[in-house]
Amino acid sequence: MINHGYEAWVRDFEAERERRAAVGDPEWGRGAVLDPALVRSLQRFQVGEDGDGSALIGKADRAGDPVYAQAVRLFVAEEQNHARMLALLLAAGGAGTLDGHWSDAVFVRLRRLLGLRVELLVLMVAEAVALGYYRAVRDGAPDPLAAEVAGRILADEERHVPFHCRRLHEALTPLPAPARRAATLAWQAMLAGAAVVVAVDHGPALRHLGIRRRRFTADVIRSSAPLVRAMSALPTPAESTLARM
Repeated sequence: MINHGYEAWVRDFEAERERRAAVGDPEWGRGAVLDPALVRSLQRFQVGEDGDGSALIGKADRAGDPVYAQAVRLFVAEEQNHARMLALLLAAGGAGTLDGHWSDAVFVRLRRLLGLRVELLVLMVAEAVALGYYRAVRDGAPDPLAAEVAGRILADEERHVPFHCRRLHEALTPLPAPARRAATLAWQAMLAGAAVVVAVDHGPALRHLGIRRRRFTADVIRSSAPLVRAMSALPTPAESTLARM
């Protein structure tokens, strides 16, 4: 069923694009001093942000709502901008980017297994982990440029979460109550597993940022409760403060 409730999201994404253009980029020329562990960590996240989003866009097109599909394209453009900024941050610190990483390959394969609903559920795992990670970099990175870039990306991710929650609400609502419960429990289990993997894989960087692996994992897992509640509601662009809970 076509739902024309995404006009506000399109306007939100377009307004953010205009605001971003007016503000401009960070001052890359000032350079960055990045700890080697943080460099390796940022390189892996840069791989995860860097993609054309063709699978998601194709599924959004087939969903039958052109307004939603337009919003998805704007979302993908923001993710690509994250990859661009991370690459420039790494360059400012004298480092390059990776051609790929196993963790990104796993997420991509999981996302493409079935339809839009599964794609978004897996994507929401990555978004929830990203909230914790970029918050840690923003608050803990001693380098001002790294903290600024992480803060910009985090602000976008906090807007993305309610956007995906709205669509997931629409996708999960038609399911019988036991199936909805099973889907959200499976999602929370997947998120917990992803948080553990990231905490282990990025442990040295997290220590550099002043956060222990256990705390990072616990914080990400704790964030799942409000996200599950949001999947049962209809978030709007004005409700992006959800991601800060």
